[in-house]
Amino acid sequence: MKQGKRYAESASLVDKTKLYSVKEAMDLVLKTASAKFDETIELHTRLGVDGRNADQQVRGVVILPHGTGRIVKVLVIAKGDNATIAEKSGADFIGAEDMIAKIQGGWTDFDACIATPDMMGLLGKVAKILGPKGLMPNPKSGTVTTDVKKAINDIKAGKVEYRLDKSNIIHVRIGKVSFGAEKLIVNYQTVIDAIIKAKPAAAKGTYIKSINISSTMGPGIKIDAKN
Repeated sequence: MKQGKRYAESASLVDKTKLYSVKEAMDLVLKTASAKFDETIELHTRLGVDGRNADQQVRGVVILPHGTGRIVKVLVIAKGDNATIAEKSGADFIGAEDMIAKIQGGWTDFDACIATPDMMGLLGKVAKILGPKGLMPNPKSGTVTTDVKKAINDIKAGKVEYRLDKSNIIHVRIGKVSFGAEKLIVNYQTVIDAIIKAKPAAAKGTYIKSINISSTMGPGIKIDAKN
């Protein structure tokens, strides 16, 4: 009941009929984040595309200028020199067949997976485990690469992937409450700019249908997409 009361108090601060400016929304999302831990701020963007069509897919990566605020655990599937580079570059877990066996056994205690191209045959064995969790390495997101050092550095620095879900919505973490409004606005604008830049040529009509932000435990706040 305590959680329900706290949420109700936070929700009462939000005008559900209003489209807020980015600054107003960011100030409000911080005010409505009342949990005792450092809540994550999430951006939810509904697009006017049909992701079922290959030519209307929206997917990419962007490095948040102020990072994500999360300690990201990185797994690298590589051998030889690339495994050595991964170790020196700060990867949390490194391996090949041994790591694939661990994943097959149900282990997925990592936030990102990088693989060198020669390892993709191995990863096929766990694609059905990693795919639904958004952990499968992909060339488009820069996680299938021979430049292991850069891939690790980018992820640790705050690289996030954005892509449509089945409802044509993109969900992206843009930071933590402790960042403050100014840093969150910079991260927010970086993601929105990337999504706009990624607009498919086949997209017709209004591209950005709606934008909402919320904290982990707080209510959604609508942002004026034209603002």
